[in-house]
Amino acid sequence: MTISFKRAASSALAISLAFGLAACEGGIQGNNYSLNSVHQPVVERSNYVLDLRTSPAGLDAMEESRLNDWFDMLDLGYGDRVAIDTAVTNPAVMEDVAAIAGRYGILVADGAPVTQGYVDPGSVRVVVTRSTASVPGCPDWSGSYGFDRGNHTSAGFGCAVNSNIAAMVANPEHLLEGAEGTGETVVMSSNRAIETFRDQQPTGAAGLPQVSSSGE
Repeated sequence: MTISFKRAASSALAISLAFGLAACEGGIQGNNYSLNSVHQPVVERSNYVLDLRTSPAGLDAMEESRLNDWFDMLDLGYGDRVAIDTAVTNPAVMEDVAAIAGRYGILVADGAPVTQGYVDPGSVRVVVTRSTASVPGCPDWSGSYGFDRGNHTSAGFGCAVNSNIAAMVANPEHLLEGAEGTGETVVMSSNRAIETFRDQQPTGAAGLPQVSSSGE
């Protein structure tokens, strides 16, 4: 009896929590009194994999061509992440993959994401991770526009701004973590130009040229 009572109590508690969360969610969606949009960008990651045959000398010409054609088909570019998954690290293979990825302006990242299946011995798996950003539920015209007795924020508030940001951001990962700094600041760049200007020898340092009024 004690066990059954605890189970019933826990079930009732779970049901009450579920109803409470549903009520809170409905309140936020239906009665948003703040200036925060309920429609926020969502970032999704997709992994694309290609297994290549390797040798102690790296990738042969055929495998290099396959990898280059694959990158070209994916339209590899800024924001994509390239990683290598292999059981045995081969520096020659790393250099070959990095050289081909470098043609597209991409550096090979450290560590590869977990993918389905396993890498066969004597092969290397190249993983391209691509992120996309979207705003689910936008545009939202469910709200009635006009006189609002409750003074709520409209249901579609923020859809235009957030959808444009999601569409225009070059690297969707920056919506999650932001861009990391390189250590080079605007102040450092401007100071270098100012120091160059100050260190330059004045044009009149050698004295004024001798000019004769007689024309000789």
